[in-house]
Amino acid sequence: MFNRVMLVVVFVPLAVILIALAVANRGPVAFTLDPFHPGNPALTLNLPLFIFLFLALAIGMIVGSLATWVKQGRYRKLARQRGIEAENLRQAVSRAPAAPKGPVLPKPTN
Repeated sequence: MFNRVMLVVVFVPLAVILIALAVANRGPVAFTLDPFHPGNPALTLNLPLFIFLFLALAIGMIVGSLATWVKQGRYRKLARQRGIEAENLRQAVSRAPAAPKGPVLPKPTN
């Protein structure tokens, strides 16, 4: 149920906004990689503006995801170490001899 609410509340309006952005910005724009000679056709791309906007959005999402992944690396390492430690303790418990049930009383000396 929560997934359907998220779909309707977040993703549907976002899709409408992105479609409107693409329709409104479909005119060709020159994107040049040479700031000193902007007319150089070898380093100039002529594409619709919305493609550049979507590429910038995608690159930003990828860079942000990578930054988050790198920052959380220590937590993943700690979880891996604790998982190995827990597995070692489970194996140690399964190899240990069974403890006697109930309290151990000394034998009477008569």
